[in-house]
Amino acid sequence: MKNNTKHPFLAASGSIGSLELKNRMVMAAMGSNFAGQDGKTTEQLEAYYEERARGGLGLIILETSAVSWPAGASMPFMLGYSKDEFIPHLQSLTARIHKHGAKVAAQLNHSGKIAQEDTIAGRPIPVPSIPKSERSDMFGLLTQDEIMNFIKAGGPDGKGPRYHELTTDEIQIEIQHFVEAAIRAKKSNFDAVEIHAGHGYLISSFLSPAVNKRTDEYGGSVENRARLLVEIISAIKKELTNDFPILVRLDANEYRIDGGIVPEDFLVTARLAEQAGADALDVSAYGNTSKGIAFTEAPLVHEPGGFLKFAQMAKQAVSIPIIAVGRIELNVGEQGLKNHDFDFVAMGRKILADPMLPNKVLSGQEHLIRPCIYCYVCVSQIFINQPMMCAVNSQLGNEHLHENIICSDANRKKILVIGAGPSGMEAARLLALKGHEVEIWERDRDIGGTVRIAALAYGPNGRLITYLANALKNLKVKIKTSTTATAQNIAEYKPDHVIVAVGANRDAPEIQGKELRHVFDGEQLRGLLFGSDATAIKKLSLFQQLIIKIGTASQLLRNITVLTLLSKVWMPLSKNIIIIGGDLVGLELAEFLIERGRSVKVLEPSVSLGKNLSIVRRSRVVHLLREHGAELLTQVNIREITKDGVLYEHAEEVHLDQADQVIIAMGANPNLSLSNAIKAQGIPTSTIGDCTSVGYIHGAIAEAREAVLDL
Repeated sequence: MKNNTKHPFLAASGSIGSLELKNRMVMAAMGSNFAGQDGKTTEQLEAYYEERARGGLGLIILETSAVSWPAGASMPFMLGYSKDEFIPHLQSLTARIHKHGAKVAAQLNHSGKIAQEDTIAGRPIPVPSIPKSERSDMFGLLTQDEIMNFIKAGGPDGKGPRYHELTTDEIQIEIQHFVEAAIRAKKSNFDAVEIHAGHGYLISSFLSPAVNKRTDEYGGSVENRARLLVEIISAIKKELTNDFPILVRLDANEYRIDGGIVPEDFLVTARLAEQAGADALDVSAYGNTSKGIAFTEAPLVHEPGGFLKFAQMAKQAVSIPIIAVGRIELNVGEQGLKNHDFDFVAMGRKILADPMLPNKVLSGQEHLIRPCIYCYVCVSQIFINQPMMCAVNSQLGNEHLHENIICSDANRKKILVIGAGPSGMEAARLLALKGHEVEIWERDRDIGGTVRIAALAYGPNGRLITYLANALKNLKVKIKTSTTATAQNIAEYKPDHVIVAVGANRDAPEIQGKELRHVFDGEQLRGLLFGSDATAIKKLSLFQQLIIKIGTASQLLRNITVLTLLSKVWMPLSKNIIIIGGDLVGLELAEFLIERGRSVKVLEPSVSLGKNLSIVRRSRVVHLLREHGAELLTQVNIREITKDGVLYEHAEEVHLDQADQVIIAMGANPNLSLSNAIKAQGIPTSTIGDCTSVGYIHGAIAEAREAVLDL
């Protein structure tokens, strides 16, 4: 298999201490909320990890756990290592991972000041020093439903966390918790442990000068602040000897934290960890989570390869293996391994999106890897104490249901899918895998549906369409574009079943003035940018119409990549724009326009911005929009669009704001006319995606899976 790979360095075997790994691809630890409320594994959690082991990983680093469970837990459903009764369940998990040739490390942790479950229970939270209280700017962006599921920060008495500054004797007790957890991990047949010394948790709090204000031997200098970590590593090594590797996850930098960890501190700590007996370093970073954007700077980095410079620093400073992490694309990881910048590549979100990624890399099928689109749905679920999910992989978390969605189907059917957006394409992919004869009809000349315009606003969205197109081509599914489906031609086709995925009716709400020449709704804007809406184009000046005609004739406007680049040079949108609607579409459009030098104001009628954007992405987008001068208003009553701008009421005051153009990013409604007409002919029909109810990418993919299961 390895002979077919374009990534021989990722495919090459490697070792961490005495542990031999079949390749250099590692699953980074990510919380799932799939464990039991009793701290034990569940069938859901075990099946989830077994699927990723089956996908060909060399090493799985299990999600963060609580060494003194239930104390020290940051999630309601978190693994524990504090009792021998956990061992049989953990043995079941490791056995299921091992049977696929993967190795597994237990990530041992105490959440320290982030121990949410201690706050809820009213337990004292051990810290090196009492931390400062800082209100999160993310809280104001939560919807009411999200607030109901959010951290019960007040605790049982409403007074918040009860921090307790550890004495030196109590520090020794915490060290012993880690040692006992490591012993249980080895008894549970784990191949290694990873000590989590990052991300604001207990050990990290000792390492960070912003938190650790102690004046004893555990505070002050870098060496003193690293003493807890060093003593934990040394104590585990003494107990378990050198045949059980210890990995250490370290923060190389703390973003937006005054007086926090800097790379110079990190390098000193890295050397001390190696001297104490660490067998590998897992190089990460952290950010001030009270600042919404900081979370996408670290630990869940938005910038591609954002932590690579830190991994390279560590590689120069120590002789033990370095695990690099942080949105590393495969080609970048391959080159880094080749250059000896690091020794292993850890992936989190990529492995959630496609657990088969390693096997596809090994077999040279990279074009069939389902891409992560970096929408942050996965981690946003954890923020509101819900089980993890993935926008592009609806099977995530459902592995334990054994639904056999991918299997040969003796009852082969002729199935017609109407619409080549993400929902229709995903349904066709799953149906073809199940053995059915599938054909897709698409009205437009290009596939992708509304994701094409979404890809202009947020580039990673386009990867999903590319993947689905590749997958359907590989499965030999026929796609007929420029084909308008009617009840008549569908009946003539004689399908056994029809899946309708035609998208929503996107009609702008009735706002006085919406017909004016400088006003565009979402569909018109899409047609404008792609040169496909003659009515919208006629609203432009003759010069603008000519430019678009040239672009259309040359086919340039059909290519998302080219159009993205061209739009940074010229597009038929004015400098001063008001967007009516501040949900997902409105905010991503504002992001697109701001990046292209436009002045933007967003007017949202409801109380919440971006409720259909995941919490983490929402907070990032809102932060950046405001940072770049966009004005975002909620609870706005739109009275009228005038030739000069928009007349609206906000905070009991009436305003008339000037605008060269107005874009209405609202008005998606069910689109059931075709499905009703097909059903009237007696043809079995399923309706999925936005034509039923707007669910965006995550809803579209999930509904496709449900429709196939229900067939």
